[in-house]
Amino acid sequence: MELRDYKSSDCPALAELFYHTVHTVNAGDYSEEQRNAWADGQVDLAEWDRSLCAHIAVVAEENGQIVGFGDADPTGYLDRLYVHKDFQGRGVASAICAALESAVDAGRIVTHASITARPFFEGRGYQVVREQQVLRHGVFLKNYVMEKRLAPP
Repeated sequence: MELRDYKSSDCPALAELFYHTVHTVNAGDYSEEQRNAWADGQVDLAEWDRSLCAHIAVVAEENGQIVGFGDADPTGYLDRLYVHKDFQGRGVASAICAALESAVDAGRIVTHASITARPFFEGRGYQVVREQQVLRHGVFLKNYVMEKRLAPP
């Protein structure tokens, strides 16, 4: 597996990976209605590209296939972290997360973790700040605001 910086040409593949990951990996924790509200297949690619270009964004590839991606803004907000369903449990998310944590110069990382992702983040030393209900397209989804303090460089 290779980690590299995001490039704009990745955006359609990342949107597709996001959709499929939500609808497969998160199926045990969220209903079909919730997954459709979270990932409806209608990503605004121009907005995603603007966001990813403004953030520290990392793409994981294996044999030329994008298998995961993640991004964090300069304040330490980890926005997205998704891994292809066939590459779960292989260290992809850990590698992406480690790269983002080392690249952020904010003293802490904050994320809004899904029910599915919470154990992963807890295993990396993140703590739950609070549980919340997020409204997406008229449907509530539970997630967790989580935080990790980073050691000074």
